[in-house]
Amino acid sequence: MAVPGDSGPAQAKPLEVQVRRLRAVWRLACTVGHAVHGLLIVLALFPHLDRATRLQRIRWWAGKLLRQLGLGLQVEGTWRPGAKLVVANHISWLDIMAIHATCPEARFVSKADVQRWPLIGRLVDSAGTLYLQREQRRDALRVVHRMAEALRAGETVAVFPEGTTGDGNRLLPFHANLLQSAIATDTPIQPVALRYADATCANSPAARWVGETTLAQSLWQLACGQGLTVHLTILGAQACGHADRRSLAMHLRECIAQTLEPVLGADPR
Repeated sequence: MAVPGDSGPAQAKPLEVQVRRLRAVWRLACTVGHAVHGLLIVLALFPHLDRATRLQRIRWWAGKLLRQLGLGLQVEGTWRPGAKLVVANHISWLDIMAIHATCPEARFVSKADVQRWPLIGRLVDSAGTLYLQREQRRDALRVVHRMAEALRAGETVAVFPEGTTGDGNRLLPFHANLLQSAIATDTPIQPVALRYADATCANSPAARWVGETTLAQSLWQLACGQGLTVHLTILGAQACGHADRRSLAMHLRECIAQTLEPVLGADPR
């Protein structure tokens, strides 16, 4: 398998390529071991831990997973305490880990397919994930009710309103349906701008998880990355009571785009 970013001898000497491949293999081995360790914690310890200790474990596990893959984490801004709806742009499956490494209490809304992923599915499930059956059009209403119940209980819920991953250069349209949970409960919304950079690029292609890219291919791309860092910019919480959800979706998208634009050097809109 080719090393991302290496198109031949003109870019890297054979020895350098081999070293990078060996490092990638080592990173993957450590990542798989960490995933197995996490599964054992979930199965053996979680039933006996209180909520605070569970959250500590989630924060530790997510942060270490990033490090095992060779990623740094740079955070700007602070989370609002208490109930909130986190709204973020979506680039990689690692977005969840990046947010959990700083906000372990977040309960994500995810496509139901994730439950069937080896190892990862069980770990994601243990974090209180809410699952959406996308092929069932009415299922969004059920999920909105579940989200509203969680927000009323003082919990944090997180969504990716693009509905799928993008390439990091452009934001896809934001779907408004799930925002209704925050509007109905008058819960503040906290936007988050995510970006993956490497040693040479402000928007690293190694982190992209688009098209037909499999989880295994994504892991290899990430493990081969050079100086990868995930940048997490936490914006100020915003009130949304009585807001029009479509206008709110456009506003949140604009907030995230304005944050990314100066760094990417292009208009993410």
